Amino acid sequence: MKNYVLLAMACLGLAVSSCKKDKANPLSGSTHLSVSLTDAPGSFDAVMLSVKSVVVITSAGQATLNVGGGPIDILHFRLGKDTLLASQDIPAGTLEQIRLVLNDTGNQVVVGGTSYNLTTPSGQTSGVKLNVHDTLKAGIGYTLKLDFDAASSIVQTGNGKYILKPVIRAIPNAVTGALTGMVVPAASSPKIFAIMGTDTVGTIADSTGKFFFSGLAAGTYNVNFVPDTPYISKTVSGVAVTNGSVNNMGTITINK
Repeated sequence: MKNYVLLAMACLGLAVSSCKKDKANPLSGSTHLSVSLTDAPGSFDAVMLSVKSVVVITSAGQATLNVGGGPIDILHFRLGKDTLLASQDIPAGTLEQIRLVLNDTGNQVVVGGTSYNLTTPSGQTSGVKLNVHDTLKAGIGYTLKLDFDAASSIVQTGNGKYILKPVIRAIPNAVTGALTGMVVPAASSPKIFAIMGTDTVGTIADSTGKFFFSGLAAGTYNVNFVPDTPYISKTVSGVAVTNGSVNNMGTITINK
């Protein structure tokens, strides 16, 4: 019991933080999305893109992920390499559309050592629109990889100028899972710890006994329940977490 108490004290800050979210709604309606950019090879010396923001639209709402930094030479990010553009919590739901918004300046292509400005069609001022249909579940972390096809996206005009007509494929992938369940009696008010190896994540049950862990790495966990006196601590071993899924542990009974 002493070990559990020490563990509870060490993770109390995290537990309280998680509790606030759980009490409001264990399935809070948000998911953490990271957007990265990769490139299919093109026959250019460099392709500089100046990305202003990424607008993500789901069935539950819209979020704008601002992109910091200067222009990116996307030719550095091919053959499996990518670069992170932005990372943020967004409304969970059915993914409907992605808009890649470029700055007005800073977009260039280098051909034969000479730089040329890339202009975009006027109809794309609100961003390059990508229709994507996938479900982003609350509490699950995702990466959205934007696969930029440089060879198909850059068009040379008859007067020697270059136009950018982006051809991009959006690939969403779940990178974490989640864990939920119900503790009875709720009056036991346990602190709850999901432990895998040396990693520990803490939360506490809400007033109804419900608990929720979001953003867990895939793997097998021991889940420890450390209730108030006179209830007895309990451990559930071998709890699996899978990327893209919410594992419901069902009802966990805490005895005196």
